[in-house]
Amino acid sequence: MTFNTSLSDYLADKPKDLGEAILALARVGKELAALISRGALGGELGGAVGENSGGDQQKALDVLADDAFATALRKSQVKFYASEEQDDVVLLNPEGHLALAIDPLDGSSNIDVNVSIGTIFSIFEARAGANESFLRPGKEQIAAGYIIFGPQTGLMLTLGAGTAMFILDHKTGEYMLVNPRVSIVNDAIEYAINASNYRHWPSPIRAYIDDMIAGTEGVHDRNYNMRWVASLIAETHRIISRGGIFLYPSDSRESYKMGRLRMVYEGAPIAFVIEQAGGLATDGKDRILDQTPGDLHGRTPLVFGSKDKVTRVAAYHDLPENEMSPLFKKRGLFNV
Repeated sequence: MTFNTSLSDYLADKPKDLGEAILALARVGKELAALISRGALGGELGGAVGENSGGDQQKALDVLADDAFATALRKSQVKFYASEEQDDVVLLNPEGHLALAIDPLDGSSNIDVNVSIGTIFSIFEARAGANESFLRPGKEQIAAGYIIFGPQTGLMLTLGAGTAMFILDHKTGEYMLVNPRVSIVNDAIEYAINASNYRHWPSPIRAYIDDMIAGTEGVHDRNYNMRWVASLIAETHRIISRGGIFLYPSDSRESYKMGRLRMVYEGAPIAFVIEQAGGLATDGKDRILDQTPGDLHGRTPLVFGSKDKVTRVAAYHDLPENEMSPLFKKRGLFNV
């Protein structure tokens, strides 16, 4: 198979200002890929340098990546820049008309162990106010995507008409289109969740996972494999590539009651990418893209992946409490 379409070619007939912003992100992504690939030779990238506004520990590469993206986008039509690493929205170009939200380096705790990490971004048409440009339903995004730094450097991009996959060709320095319309398969046997939190989960999530664990002896009548990388980018890319479901639910702990992933920087853009690839993303019950975040750094539970499985999780939330026991077998209604 020959790959002849570059990211620049792909964006040539798209709105110019939007294309320029995406190309700026891609250029910084290429620079970060080169730095990350050097590991310890590039400096202490995983060294702690403080905390962001959400209380997460910042690594040196988090701050470096944030600075690099903000600098690159100043010459674009991005008016408002909202970063997970910044307390407030930053004004980049007063004459611009785009609002860009970004997690500059998702999964930075995995830098030192050589696990795939990445950048997540979301683009809206800017409104008059800075915060109001981002505190709106995710379905109003005009573009979203992520750059993954792993064995290959990849770019997943949606402009609202499907999700396209690009791979960085290190020989030419170009991102090349390898799949113009990704489609998430439904018939997959993998699920991703941090099982160490089982005792904290709400009963519908426990019941769903109990039925997965039961395998051929349970209501699904098939065996499943559990995956957990603890890198949202890596989990997302696996599901994009071969289906399955990812669950990061709310739970009974005080700091987890609203989930742990941020709606603006993670939930909404990942949901847009996933749904444009034929999947579904919810907070366990309700569609993420229909929800309006109440705070710039507000959190959300997140369940996404193959549409049939995500829909099934929502159905578990409608079951009576007495049907949540692993011994209750009428859940066969939910076979997948």
